[in-house]
Amino acid sequence: MNRAAQPGWQGEIWLAEDHCLVTGRLGRTDSHQHYAHQLLIGLDADVEVCLDGRTYGGPRILIPSQQAHAILSESVQCITLFAEPLAFCVADLQCLGESANAVEQLAMRMRTWPRSALDPRLAKALGRVRAIGEKSLPAHELASVASLSISQLERLCTSQLRVSVRRLVLWQRLRMAVQQALAGANLTQAALAAGFADSAHLSRSMRRHFGLTPSEIVRDLRLGAPG
Repeated sequence: MNRAAQPGWQGEIWLAEDHCLVTGRLGRTDSHQHYAHQLLIGLDADVEVCLDGRTYGGPRILIPSQQAHAILSESVQCITLFAEPLAFCVADLQCLGESANAVEQLAMRMRTWPRSALDPRLAKALGRVRAIGEKSLPAHELASVASLSISQLERLCTSQLRVSVRRLVLWQRLRMAVQQALAGANLTQAALAAGFADSAHLSRSMRRHFGLTPSEIVRDLRLGAPG
């Protein structure tokens, strides 16, 4: 069966500032890795994933940041949580997932869960990243916002956010492109609005980070908020 004929991700996606919730049917993905921790909660069957070449299954699967993985389940009703390490640790997700069997319940807990404290200078740089648009955002500009040298900013990002400055900016651009596409922009418009060179550039980045093309991600998902 080719990819176009396979069931894709179906349901609703909610993009918050430091996390994302998806509720609906899972679709298979190629191997990929992304900045966010990921928690999968199967609602009508166990979830299966491939981690480091081994298959794991269960009602809840937790995938730490930057760990290569592939989703093997198809059409399983599932809650998927993506949570940024800058705000949440793996232990947070373990606690959050233990008692959450409804997306509304998990959304409420995510809104009120205490975030990890950030160095105030890093928080300033992060605020600039959150406000990213179609223009470039060089490291020296972020460093200036944070009143740091570029090397100091890089060290803070690596130690506190567990990601380089460049990858943090790319992660935010990917989030923005998905939001634009789900809001009705075509993929070229979404790519340009998020600062990618073109839709092909966006597609390559999406496949590396999510194991899917942008069209596969947005095809059967709608933008919304649980509750």
